[in-house]
Amino acid sequence: MAYIEFRDVVKRFGDNTVLDHINFGIEKGDLVTLLGPSGCGKSTLLRCLSGLEQVTEGTIILDGEDITNVPASKRNIGMVFQQYSLFPNMTVEQNIAFGLKMQKTPQDVIDKKVAEAIAMVELTGKERAYPASLSGGQQQRAALARSIVTEPKVLLLDEPLSAIDAKLRKALQSRIREINQELNLTSIFVTHDQDEAMVMSDVIQLFHDGRIEQAGSPVEVYTSPVSEFAASFIGSYNQLSAEEFCALAGTVVPAGNVVAIRPETIGITTERPAEADGCYVVKGMVVDSVPRGNVLRYTVRVGATVLRVDALFRSFHMFNTGDDVFLTIPEHDCLVIPAAA
Repeated sequence: MAYIEFRDVVKRFGDNTVLDHINFGIEKGDLVTLLGPSGCGKSTLLRCLSGLEQVTEGTIILDGEDITNVPASKRNIGMVFQQYSLFPNMTVEQNIAFGLKMQKTPQDVIDKKVAEAIAMVELTGKERAYPASLSGGQQQRAALARSIVTEPKVLLLDEPLSAIDAKLRKALQSRIREINQELNLTSIFVTHDQDEAMVMSDVIQLFHDGRIEQAGSPVEVYTSPVSEFAASFIGSYNQLSAEEFCALAGTVVPAGNVVAIRPETIGITTERPAEADGCYVVKGMVVDSVPRGNVLRYTVRVGATVLRVDALFRSFHMFNTGDDVFLTIPEHDCLVIPAAA
């Protein structure tokens, strides 16, 4: 039995079904990400696990206990929200100690645990600071410390980094991952950011319209999408109809399927490459290019088909709009998946 189990969980708000028979388990110590667009049900599932929402149907098991109808205050679950929710009239150490005081923990134990939590989230020196004097990142670290100091059975993180700037966000992603491993926490992280999910997760549960579209390790979900939605949301795949791919590559794909190709798997050159077994070589023209960090994304027109191609951003080797180019597409990177109904 998994440490956490969702068994046929359904949640409706009136006639609107937000969670549609959710079934999956989470192993103890794993960091699982619920990934998907806004409104797909991921935060609602988190609230059902925490007890902030009551499920309409189904069962939730935590550490062998049915907690479906257990009050939120009795579930021993820590939660970090997008809003920091710190008490403005309390210092950092007072905010962190609050849960322990509610549990009537002895003061010497509180002092020790609070000091350890502050060191873990790297807020040493800010113990007596009030939230208003902290940066957004520092406030989120304090909220994280407050959640882990009570040693919850599960830590829930509901888009906690979405209001933080990109550089600090990456640092906090790494620190949360490290803390999860150091404490052997079982954690569930909600995000709509696929890059964040890839960096942080042991397992990704990809949500779509209240259902789980795909589940697996970050590498599995990224390299082997099972549907058009998964391919579009996770890897920015080029998706070609069976007819388009036949015209492009001269090979037949059964009708009712699409061919998905990741932009970074396509080679791009100005000289025709030597023919290679297991590769399609096609000629096209660059119609656009957009910098994306250390990658330059080209838009290349091949006949009636437009492909996105990612190449490392090298200033000495770039292609201009209007350039004729040759694309090399490995056969094994052309994934045939069912077309959406």
